[in-house]
Amino acid sequence: MLKKICYICLIFCILRVSFAQQYKIVLEDISESDITVGAARTEAYVPLLQGKKVALCANHTSLVNGVHLLDTLLALGVDVVKVFTPEHGFRGDVEAGKKISHSIDNQTKIPIVSLYGSNKKPTAEQLLHIDIILFDIQDVGARFYTYLSTLHYIMEAAAEQKVKVIVLDRPNPNGFFVDGPVLDTAFRSFVGMHPVPIATGMTIGEYAKMINGEKWLKNNLRCDLQVIPVFGYMHFFRYTPSVAPSPNLQNIEAIYLYPSLCWFEGTKMSVGRGTEKPFMLLGHPDFPIGDIFFTPKSIPSVAENPPCINQKCRGFDLSNLAKNVLKNGNFIAVDLLVECYKNFPDKAHFFTSSFDRLAGNRSLREQIMAGKSAQEIQSSWQKDLEKFKNIRKKYLLYPDFE
Repeated sequence: MLKKICYICLIFCILRVSFAQQYKIVLEDISESDITVGAARTEAYVPLLQGKKVALCANHTSLVNGVHLLDTLLALGVDVVKVFTPEHGFRGDVEAGKKISHSIDNQTKIPIVSLYGSNKKPTAEQLLHIDIILFDIQDVGARFYTYLSTLHYIMEAAAEQKVKVIVLDRPNPNGFFVDGPVLDTAFRSFVGMHPVPIATGMTIGEYAKMINGEKWLKNNLRCDLQVIPVFGYMHFFRYTPSVAPSPNLQNIEAIYLYPSLCWFEGTKMSVGRGTEKPFMLLGHPDFPIGDIFFTPKSIPSVAENPPCINQKCRGFDLSNLAKNVLKNGNFIAVDLLVECYKNFPDKAHFFTSSFDRLAGNRSLREQIMAGKSAQEIQSSWQKDLEKFKNIRKKYLLYPDFE
């Protein structure tokens, strides 16, 4: 009987959780009602904005008690003159990789400047007469996620133009662990700019402090940075965002799976884009094993031309892996990648040209092609991970999971 990859990975992951003492951590599910996000702590930052020309870097996740931060600030008399917006757009309704144009907000008539496409970094002209940039975006704690790169370019441009940046922090739904290969800077790109692992275990405010403190900005610049922390958050909490952070991360299961599945977008496999379960499914038309079938379709503003479009794929629904294992563990399920490669019929064409960029190195692909086990691969990360963890400690704002 053919092996069923999902069950294999489930067993591997459960064994890790039960065996290693480091996985014995306190779990507590929380939502936005249990904490106070930085954006909601208006008393801590609105006085800093009085009499200033303010630019806001935000998207659809930038809410204060259900009201968009832009509307909140305008109601409080803050002079917001411009909005910068990242991948997926101001309303969060543009699919990954699709060009976003500059526009005008219909309700407030404030200019919206896209920071995705050819204009990833604010220009000197775009920052002219700006005193403060307010950054408020929900991150998911994975190096691939381009909101981190937008943060870098905001900070770099602000440092060059002597503009202050205030980051309104939010919890990291994957903030309870650190894992994955640390990026080799030879593979630096918009889906990975810094020498950090896939899962950083940091909030976006902590990450901003690290960018500044480690002098990762161009020419060793340092940004005039202030972080407004979350009240009531701890890293061992399991936080569920109140709004889907992007069109294809529609629920907490997809968010838990994202660090383990995103590098599959550098392979021929489908991760469920163009279905009702993006980043919860894994399969391919020629895959020989699996207990489900799914057919990716074109979905406007979500997945207009997904991999394996209109092809019946065989594979697995990984929702239970997310809910029952990844939520309770502290690792990336590289087992999935290893086992998929082993079972893929056309190994010569399993990887695409973007895989090394997503992995942040070429060694992961080489290890998989050489037949290394998941345990061997993860062991090869540990030395670099320990170095990163020691750096990370300097920038934490909240009690850690260890």
